[in-house]
Amino acid sequence: MFGDYEAQRHWQEVTYNLPLQEWYFNTTDNDLNYWGLDYPPLTAYHSWICAYIAKIINPDWVELHKSRGYESPTHKLFMRTTVLVADLLVYIPAVVLYCLYLTDGSSKKKVSTLLCFLLYPGLILIDYGHFQYNGVSLGFALWGILALGLGWDVSGSMAFSLALNYKQMELYHALPFFCYLLGKCIKVGLMGRGLFLLVRIAATVLATFALCWLPFLSDPSQALQVVRRIFPVARGLFEDKVANTWCSLNTLIKIRSILSGDSQLYLSLACTLLAVLPSSFRLLTKPTFWHFKLALANSSLAFFLFSYQVHEKSILLAALPACLLLNDLPLVAIWFLQASTFSMLPLFLKDGLLVPYAVTSLAFLFLSIYLLSALDHCSEDELRLGAYNKLFFCLPRMDLARIVRWKFYISVAVMAGLSIVSVALVPPPHLPDLFPVMLSMAAFLHFFGTFVYFHVVQFSGPPSRKSQKKNN
Repeated sequence: MFGDYEAQRHWQEVTYNLPLQEWYFNTTDNDLNYWGLDYPPLTAYHSWICAYIAKIINPDWVELHKSRGYESPTHKLFMRTTVLVADLLVYIPAVVLYCLYLTDGSSKKKVSTLLCFLLYPGLILIDYGHFQYNGVSLGFALWGILALGLGWDVSGSMAFSLALNYKQMELYHALPFFCYLLGKCIKVGLMGRGLFLLVRIAATVLATFALCWLPFLSDPSQALQVVRRIFPVARGLFEDKVANTWCSLNTLIKIRSILSGDSQLYLSLACTLLAVLPSSFRLLTKPTFWHFKLALANSSLAFFLFSYQVHEKSILLAALPACLLLNDLPLVAIWFLQASTFSMLPLFLKDGLLVPYAVTSLAFLFLSIYLLSALDHCSEDELRLGAYNKLFFCLPRMDLARIVRWKFYISVAVMAGLSIVSVALVPPPHLPDLFPVMLSMAAFLHFFGTFVYFHVVQFSGPPSRKSQKKNN
């Protein structure tokens, strides 16, 4: 049905031509099986604003029914301009302020981190090529992270509430926000200032949600229908060849054939909770900004690896915390961001984005390694690998930094090789999905390894002052 580009255009068509009460309902003018709205109200309002501008430029772009599948060079330019405007208003200012105020080091290092953050190819290719507005929800989440880092807890709560009301997948980041703020309130004292802060945060979150949902609250059936649309459990455990646990396991054990739909849902829920709780509990007991950043990475990876109905694009939610760690753990962050872009290659090939994928990936890899001196800052202390020696104390001591460096080289070679093979070779007729499966399995191993690594780092304590001074 023409892909996500048509979905975004169709939502503009629907929100412009139909009354708000019909946006999420199946009617004669709104076929929900044809890219029906399945995101929270802020996405719908954004589509409505874009539709009004589109109507002024060319009414054919949003004409009811007749505009289905519409695509032209001018319309593509308009749609990509709307992404750029949204990024300039929400995402890019948050990135700039984060890098200037919440990263350590010289001005040169801050600017280098900023460039690498903005050059992350996964978000660029998905939002401007495949076509979505992930920068808006990620931007609101980043404003929330920025506010919490500066001590503006109430403002941060409001910003993250806006992120949740733009895309429900921001739930990947919700538990770290909750645990960090609750842990901070407990630390201050729940019998005094902590209780007052908790009440202010709760009131802000409720007020923000109420304002976003206000047009739908007059009729309970309206609100319930929106909830049903944004949490569609009927779609199944996973889609396509996503690089998570269930898709990878499905190559060996056909989970979807063995378990019923309800059993799959309960299994993924239990595994997600088990995966996300250790990191969140650590953050609750030690609510520092360092632990908050690592908990964001661990929580989003736990959801991506184990939760229900995961898309390839959901890895962008784990990529945001990795970008936050570019200044602290440059090699690991660059490695993960490169792997996350690689994991979406089948999607890029469907959209004819091979050349942009190759160019942006290579540019990001070489520029980020050069600008952040990633291969020069990979000693055991700088990579926080000391905890591994304590965990495996019975084994002979190894040069872990050297092992990590060689694993990085091999990993990049594997990703490059699989990318070339996926394009250059034709799979055997009896294994048509061979290359996408190999690619998703390779990406899964990267993500699971990063998930374990970030947990070890979070539980090993904050960076030492000695290594911080050396980095500065």
